[in-house]
Parts: sequence; C-alpha cells; structure tokens
Amino acid sequence: MDRVILHCDCDCFYASVEMLYHPEYRHRPMAVGGDPTRRHGIVLAKNQAAKMQGVKTGEALWQAQQKCPDIIFLPPRFPLYQQHSAAVREIFSRYTDQVEAFGLDECWLDVTGSRRLFGDGETIARRIQKEVREELGITLSVGVSFNKTISKLGSDYRKPNGITLLPRSALAELVWPLPVERLLMVGPATTALLKRKGIRTIGQLANANPSVLKNWMGKRGELLYAYANGWDNSPVARFDELQLVKSIGNSTTTCRDLTNREEISQVFLLLADSVARRLRKQGLEAKQICISLRDTELHTITHQMPLSRPTCLSGELHHGALELFEQVKEEPYAYRSIGITAQNLCHQGEPGQLLLGEDPVRRKKQKALETAVDDLRRRFGSQLVRWGGLLTDLSLTGGNPSEEHTIHPAAFHP
Repeated sequence: MDRVILHCDCDCFYASVEMLYHPEYRHRPMAVGGDPTRRHGIVLAKNQAAKMQGVKTGEALWQAQQKCPDIIFLPPRFPLYQQHSAAVREIFSRYTDQVEAFGLDECWLDVTGSRRLFGDGETIARRIQKEVREELGITLSVGVSFNKTISKLGSDYRKPNGITLLPRSALAELVWPLPVERLLMVGPATTALLKRKGIRTIGQLANANPSVLKNWMGKRGELLYAYANGWDNSPVARFDELQLVKSIGNSTTTCRDLTNREEISQVFLLLADSVARRLRKQGLEAKQICISLRDTELHTITHQMPLSRPTCLSGELHHGALELFEQVKEEPYAYRSIGITAQNLCHQGEPGQLLLGEDPVRRKKQKALETAVDDLRRRFGSQLVRWGGLLTDLSLTGGNPSEEHTIHPAAFHP
C-alpha cells in the first residue's frame, strides 16, 4: 500500500509574514529583499500584487524595480520568519511526528499512520490549511502524493492556498507533461543539459534510456530517472530528528560590478568568513568548495573542487575559492554576484591524513583563534572583529552575510 505524503509550502512566506505587520502593503506590490540603494540583494519573496507585475523570486532588486517601479522593498527579518516557521510546524506536529523541514517555509509530512484519526490525505491537508490560516494568518499550498518527490510537485501545481492530489495512477497524466525543471534536483545547469539533449518534460526524462542518462550525468542521471518515474522511497524524518546538513553557502550581489582580482578576493573573504563561522557552529568541516559567478548578463556558472583537507577555517576557504577562480576565470570579466558554498561536509575531528609540510600546531592555533572570535561576535556583535582585508572598501564588504545564510538539509539536492 502506498504511503500518504504531504508537502506543505507556505505561500510567499517572508512576504506573507511581513504583511501581518504591514497590512497597508497587502494590496500594493511588495517584496522582501536587500538594499536597492546599494544594488544589493535579490528578491527573496514577493506578494501577489508584485507577482502580477511580473516580479520573480530570485531576480536582482533592480530587475524587479524595472518591472514594477512602485514596488516596496522590505529588508529580511530572519528571526521573525523562524518564529512563524516554528508555529507552522507546531500545527503540523498535531497530525504526525514525521515532519521534515525543507527550508523555513516548506515541510514534508508522512500522515500514513494518521488516517484513522484524522481522515485521508486530502482531509488532513484541508484541516492544516484551515488551522494555519485561522491561527497564523497565512496560507499554504499542499501536494498530496505517495512519495516526497511527487508531493513537492503537487504543492507547486495550484497556488496560492491550493491542494493537489497526485496519486500514482495520475503520474502519466498530470506529472509527465510538466517541464523537466519542475522536478526536484533539476537546477538550471541540468535543465540546460537535458534540453540540449532533447529532454524538455518529466515524461521524456522518465522514458529516456537510464544508461544514457548515467553516461551524461553519472549517478545523478540515474537518480533523476528514478524520480521522474515516481521511485522515491526516502523516509520523512521525524519532527525532533537532527537532520544532516549537506552544504552551507553564502552569495552576495555587490554594489558595483567586480572587474579585478582584488575586489573578487575581498568579497570572497567576506563570504568565506561567514561560511567558516557557521561550519564551526555546526561542528562541521568541508571537503569540497564550490563558487558561483553571475555576470552582467545574469548568466550564472558554478565550479567546484575538492579541498586538500577538510576545513572550517576562513583563510583556507578563501584560498580555495581564489584558487578555483583562477582556474576558471575568463578575462575580461565583470561579475555582479558571487558566492561560496562548503560541500561534502563531515564532522570536525574525523581522522585525516597529515599533508606534507603542514604545521598541525599552527593550524590548531588558528582554529582556536577563529573560535575565540566567534565567541566575541556572538556576545558583542558580528562587526566587532573583522579581517583587515575587509576594511579597505566597505562599500563591497560592509555587509553581514552571516545574517542571510543558507543551510541545506540532507534532503536538499543542489
């Protein structure tokens, strides 16, 4: 018998929370983002009025302003969103203890064992929608299906405040005609690759030769083939289960285009410092680094490489990012946004091989120093202690990316 999995996605979550505190913006175009006067940041969420004007999540603030000159931008308030996210999850927990977060605004629920108490999947979805709306003042859309991958497609099917049922029998009719980029784990680069190969829909992916997909994309190709065919047996984690973090990353849109190595280095140092700090907070180290580069034509490319050893040190992440940049840069260049992501994470202290010429005592002292700085920042503010290299041009490095971090759980596949 199939499981009953719900994917609940809070509609325009950050914007919806802000409208609770700013009801005057409910019918005016509004978005949550960075600072448009410094050309800093992207649209994190927008309300329906902004959506009707063509504003898209993820685009630069200046792009949104071109489409909608009267749009109102509000700075993100992540502690507030975390409070509301916890309140939503508390409502979910009334129906099952299998509640797995996928960011602040999305969760999977396994309600297979709850049907005798609360009714079928659709009934539970409607009850959850009603309670969230009445108690918290926001709406959510729900996909009801037999696994996590397909239920996530369902929550995007009918927005806002919609419920979509996608049983196994509806796979060919309702899922396969969808664009391939709608499938979990299919990002822009994978979409471009598949479209070059003539695969534009989930159905075409499902009916492709799995050996050919593996040849194109390795194990990822096999996994995407399974997802497209509805083969996903991954369990929904329990509410109090600590989820393994898969990657930690930061990116930033700068106040001007980055056109030389010195500017690139400064911004990479800012991002590396933030990423390293959160790695230490989580007790993790990175075995691989990934950089993202977005040019003035808004084309984004990513490159990654393994690090010589696992690290949670700012300087080593910074050096790795610069080394990778030197390998892939094409001059002349002008980058509008860059990012660093720590990948292939492991717990600190795991046994590793000592590198030739490495000074373990010096490295241990450096880690102790950065940990002490972490404590000072926690007690007295993030700007108390800064790298000297970040003080030469505060227009580029005056921000605080640690307040706008992204942490991906194990369920996330970039």
